Amino acid sequence: MTRSPALEALLSRYSVGPKHLVEPGPSDEQVALMAQAALRAPDHAELVPYRFKMVRDAAKQGMAALFADAARAAGKGEEGAALDAERALKPPITIAVVARIDLGHPQVPAHEQWAAVGGAIANFLTAAHALGFGGKMLSGAKVRDPAISAAFCDPGETLLGWIALGTPTRQPAGPSRKLAASEVLIDWHPPCKT
Repeated sequence: MTRSPALEALLSRYSVGPKHLVEPGPSDEQVALMAQAALRAPDHAELVPYRFKMVRDAAKQGMAALFADAARAAGKGEEGAALDAERALKPPITIAVVARIDLGHPQVPAHEQWAAVGGAIANFLTAAHALGFGGKMLSGAKVRDPAISAAFCDPGETLLGWIALGTPTRQPAGPSRKLAASEVLIDWHPPCKT
């Protein structure tokens, strides 16, 4: 079976962590294409329950300071603060991923909005890969830090994490556990009536 370039991009994409991402990062036009791909994720277009906030250039220093302060507040000391600041500065571009879920929407339940957010992130990362860049979605305890969350979110928004973007220094090894499609694709049968 012949596979399209779009399918090849999906099947060949693996996450590349920040320590393996270097300059050059994507241009503004390339990041805009990634955002356009995100907008093609299945959702209810009137909502667009996500925002991508680009962190680059001098703004990276501000993010590094936030991460260092959060590390100190978490009891990691100065060494931990320096390490977290360094991690924030490593990728050429970082994209903060923020969700804006309308819990009271009359036609679109929250779970459908969350599914749209996940699809948008997947499309964003697949577009980055198709353009020749590596990337990885990162989260962890920092998304729950009140100061970091307040810095990235407007009222009613939830910080989900960050997408690190750049040129990969090596090809990723792929997932440590390779799953077959048959492990996630199963036939459903209606329940038996007794």
